[in-house]
Amino acid sequence: MSEYRAVFRCIAGCGEEYPLDEVVYECRKCGNLLEVSHDIGLLKRRSAREWRELFDSRTGTTEWPYGSGIWSKKEWVVPNIDNDNIVSMFEGNTNLFWAKRFGAMYGMDDLWIKMCGNSHTGSFKDLGMTVLVSVVNDMIRRGRNIKAVACASTGDTSAALAAFAAYAGIPSIVFLPANKISTAQLVQPMANNAIVLSLDTDFDGCMRVVREITKDNTIYLANSMNSLRIEGQKTISIEMTQQFNWEVPDVVIIPGGNLGNVSALGNGFKMMYDLGLITRKPRIVLAQAENANPLYLSYKNGFRDFTPITPQKTLASAIQIGDPVSVQKAIRTLKEFDGIVEQASEDELANAAALADRTGTYSCPHTGVALAVLMKLIDRQELSKKDRTIVISTAHGLKFSEFKVGYHEGTLKDVDCRYANRPIAMAPDVGKIKEALEREFAARK
Repeated sequence: MSEYRAVFRCIAGCGEEYPLDEVVYECRKCGNLLEVSHDIGLLKRRSAREWRELFDSRTGTTEWPYGSGIWSKKEWVVPNIDNDNIVSMFEGNTNLFWAKRFGAMYGMDDLWIKMCGNSHTGSFKDLGMTVLVSVVNDMIRRGRNIKAVACASTGDTSAALAAFAAYAGIPSIVFLPANKISTAQLVQPMANNAIVLSLDTDFDGCMRVVREITKDNTIYLANSMNSLRIEGQKTISIEMTQQFNWEVPDVVIIPGGNLGNVSALGNGFKMMYDLGLITRKPRIVLAQAENANPLYLSYKNGFRDFTPITPQKTLASAIQIGDPVSVQKAIRTLKEFDGIVEQASEDELANAAALADRTGTYSCPHTGVALAVLMKLIDRQELSKKDRTIVISTAHGLKFSEFKVGYHEGTLKDVDCRYANRPIAMAPDVGKIKEALEREFAARK
């Protein structure tokens, strides 16, 4: 067993803590959410240089389980899990895309996009799900009666849960809001043999149902209110810093719905800071869709209060959430990291994604939200063009083909599709084709 230790601890500081293999999601004393807390004193027995060298030595290997971008940091995630019980597809290790041409449009030469969608199921949700399903698998292997894992989802969470559960041979249950997710996102859990329930409600309604269902402790809750998910997602921060030879970025921008990823990013940077791997913290920007913007509204009043809303339909369907469970964690993180919250309209997010696509990306609508917010903050000079800025792309654009087709056909509601690019229908006449090409060359100069 590892010398390092981690437990669930109440975020409100009431002193309650529980072992990681206990089926618990909220503090039993005060009702607040939990977080995974590590013994920093023990971790400090290894120097910052030694941690960097250890993590670097594991990158790109096939040694189980350290070839995973998450489990290469095992001591900082779930230190005492049996390696044989880890459920991993070597997730993580996703690329940083130098957004050279897109950045140049705004005078930025150090703009990057972290392609978290270049993962097994096409989203960053794989990073947290490998941790959660591994802990469940470990509990089952040691005799715990858990008959299924379950989640509410706007698409990506259900895909990740279904895939990792299928890999482990654990039944999975997913609750999806009917007619509110893309076809690709619906098909993924079906293909991985999950029990799929399509409910006539929104995500928040699905979340209420799954919380009731998982009061039976034989069905394990896999949503981001379970802080095991955050432990996997926090490695995004570590991985990005490692990719820049352990230099911390200046600004990180992330789209947010249920808001677990905000605290995850903060936790990763804070852990590196506390252990001396970095000497400063970045600024974190949270980007919300205007049609689902409860944290933006709270930010505008200085976080004096937070009021859930009924979200309106948005193209960024995965963040169409009006009552995010991780809101208090997110607010705490934003205060600590000089945070900004900004919103993007449907027109802004769709056109930002399309403009980025013209420079080589294939952006999902949620990445479009983050890019649109970046553009607004640069235009208002709230962010510096000189900063090393990383936009977190949370999912692969291929999961949102209807969004892409609708944009280029000009059929998206409330969107002026300024960068639509339709096929040119022509007869196979070489002369006329040459004329058409010359017109296109001239138009695109």
